[in-house]
Amino acid sequence: MVQEQKPRYRVRLTRAPKDILRAQELRYRAFRGTAGGITPDGRDFDDFDARCHHVLVEETVSGALVCCYRFLHLDSGAEIAGSYSAQFYDLSRLGRMRGPMVEMGRFCVAPGQGHPDILRLAWAEMTRYVTRHKVRFLFGCSSFSGTEATPYEEAFLLLQQKHLAPRRWLPRVKAPRIFDFARNLRLRRPDLKQAMGAMPPLLRSYLVMGGWVSDHAVIDRDLGTLHVFTGLEVRRIPAARRRLLLQGAGV
Repeated sequence: MVQEQKPRYRVRLTRAPKDILRAQELRYRAFRGTAGGITPDGRDFDDFDARCHHVLVEETVSGALVCCYRFLHLDSGAEIAGSYSAQFYDLSRLGRMRGPMVEMGRFCVAPGQGHPDILRLAWAEMTRYVTRHKVRFLFGCSSFSGTEATPYEEAFLLLQQKHLAPRRWLPRVKAPRIFDFARNLRLRRPDLKQAMGAMPPLLRSYLVMGGWVSDHAVIDRDLGTLHVFTGLEVRRIPAARRRLLLQGAGV
């Protein structure tokens, strides 16, 4: 008799304080282990945690947390000024967008974990939420590790040439320290292999679904990252990719 094998990972949506604490501890290891903003209790936290839903991906057998992110539901673009991203980008153009939207944030995977099912389950949970609540727009800040742009020049070249936001939605500069890659990089053909290899996994996921980015990166010395505003209009996800997302989410 063949014994049925349990899935390696499981995903769940939570707002329980004990789960949020575990997410904050993982975020600390992922974002602040070698960066500034060290806290005595080893947690990465802010006031947005209490307003957000939190998604946890765990090992099924051990219960170990291998991935987490949080998301904030907004009823329309009229509420976008209260988002986390609006601290760093002028999003006034997006204020005209109608329909529900979701801001994804603090997405991280535990150091040493890279199984493809982790990212697949993380997106499956978001797909279920987007479908259930008829979300029209996903957005957030996609982070590159470190505050120097040079290692990511090929990636920024590709973003500059292929993935900038439509002008009607393009975020304006708000943060005091930025890397204006749309203006500062010499126009040339990027090395696609190097460019995609340097892209953070979350940003790669956005791009294959038709996502777009701001024309500048914010230098975030608190977290020790460079990040770009990233947006995805749900109705513009390619049909084949949409089918795969829905199939993976079981909806």
